[in-house]
Amino acid sequence: MSRGLNLLGALVCIGLLVYAIGYAQGVLGLEPCPLCIFQRIGIALIGVLFLLAAVHNPRRWGGRVYGVLLLLAVLATIGVAARHVWIQSQPPGTVASCGASLGYMVQIFPVGTVIRKVLTGSGECAKVTWRFLGLTMPAWVLIASVCLGALAAIANFPARRVAHRA
Repeated sequence: MSRGLNLLGALVCIGLLVYAIGYAQGVLGLEPCPLCIFQRIGIALIGVLFLLAAVHNPRRWGGRVYGVLLLLAVLATIGVAARHVWIQSQPPGTVASCGASLGYMVQIFPVGTVIRKVLTGSGECAKVTWRFLGLTMPAWVLIASVCLGALAAIANFPARRVAHRA
């Protein structure tokens, strides 16, 4: 059962990335902001961990290791998505104006500085260019990440069966 659930998690992550990169960016022409890119990295990491867990199909403590790694990746992705939702909910003009692109920042600044600058958000991260059922893409990533975390827990932390005494 855990192999199938882990494979399902990997397929969901692939689907999310195909939509974001293939359709939203490729067809609709929506350019991702730095926080969007970090969310994509988080979903990709979650997908790779789900795939590794499905291929390896460990028992007991091995499954728990995958579960912990998955939950850490999920929590990081939830944190980035929540920050992005918060930035987008701020009144116009209260978020700093657009900064440099992520590619430029990676070339110029150390990694720690890039991460700090991206997580503080920029004007381009506050811009809402897509909605579905009234929610922005970061809000959907947040919801998907919570669901993926639940799936990771169910797949890799199986419930213990308690023997009933007569």
